[in-house]
Amino acid sequence: MPRTCPYSPPREYERLRSQEPVKRVRTIGGGTAWLVTRHEDVRRVLSDPRMSSDRTMPGFPSLVPGRRAIVAENKQAMIGMDGQEHAEARRAVIGEFTVRRINRMRPRIQEIVDECVDRMLAAGGPVDLVRELSLPVPSLVICELLGVPYSDHDFFQSRSALMISRSTPPERRRDVVLELRRYLDELVAEKVREPADDLLGRQVAQQSEKGEVDREGLVSLAFLLLIAGHETTANMISLGTLALLDNPDQLARITEDPARTPAAVEELLRYFSIVDGATSRTALADIEIGGVLIREGEGVVAVGLSANRDPEAFDSPDELDLDRQARNHVAFGFGAHQCLGQNLARVELQIVFDTLFRRIPGLRLADGLDGIRFKDDALVYGAHEMSVTW
Repeated sequence: MPRTCPYSPPREYERLRSQEPVKRVRTIGGGTAWLVTRHEDVRRVLSDPRMSSDRTMPGFPSLVPGRRAIVAENKQAMIGMDGQEHAEARRAVIGEFTVRRINRMRPRIQEIVDECVDRMLAAGGPVDLVRELSLPVPSLVICELLGVPYSDHDFFQSRSALMISRSTPPERRRDVVLELRRYLDELVAEKVREPADDLLGRQVAQQSEKGEVDREGLVSLAFLLLIAGHETTANMISLGTLALLDNPDQLARITEDPARTPAAVEELLRYFSIVDGATSRTALADIEIGGVLIREGEGVVAVGLSANRDPEAFDSPDELDLDRQARNHVAFGFGAHQCLGQNLARVELQIVFDTLFRRIPGLRLADGLDGIRFKDDALVYGAHEMSVTW
């Protein structure tokens, strides 16, 4: 469904919420699925244990061409697990993403952001915000978390973009996934040989104590975290900055009182809701959603962006209001599969926005909206280039 503005969902979502909140659609990857667009219904889909996240099921919605072949060839990450298997996999790593653990990363994240802003200031405007800040910050943070040498960040940045884009031919996408997994397999092997104090190193040590390291499982975990924590946060930094520059009165609220930044981040997350693909499911039984009977084996796409613009859940949902208490948004999903790294994403965004506008108070778009290139993708919608100056 086409978008006419980076701030706005497809216009069709509004019509669907009011007239066909559960509608059968064709997917770009082939096949059909039910599109669920109301906030209440989306939360129900995501919290119902009869809705499966197993990507290998025949009815699971295929939103990217060639995705089924990739899934069939690789071990499922926890995002594709259900029930007890998912609970155990999540429990093994959830301690890495607690508020306390992430707060211990704040000084290093602050250093990373400051280093990026230092380079921006040294270069002088105009600069491409996407290249100089939005992409390197989450790349560096995830590499730091996993113990990936940042010298390899160009490799991950280019491969993740190729894998996510719907313009990538299926054969090339498969090759990219294999390249990434081969690298990560060697990285895990290195952690086995030389234990390190990072997420993968601690997982290796934890599994070694139980008798055996699940190398393939750790590769799948690392792959999930790299992809999920890179492109998504990068797009939120770019779009969030653009929205704040376009709403100077609201920007002033957080520059004058940084204590408001956490609430502002929640509103920006609600407003853009950039990921919908992770909320696909397959029905394990006949289930009624929004008055429509979804049969066992049929695919469902619960559209978080539409849910977060539902007027039944949010007053004036198409308006950006940084004072809105928007913690009931579903930008990170909902239920058992709610985003594992949400605390990390929140801290990154808070530090970026506070630091960027404090250190460059005169930041502005260099060329207006005509100087911004957006990418319109089935899974990710964000700024590809964004020229700023001061």
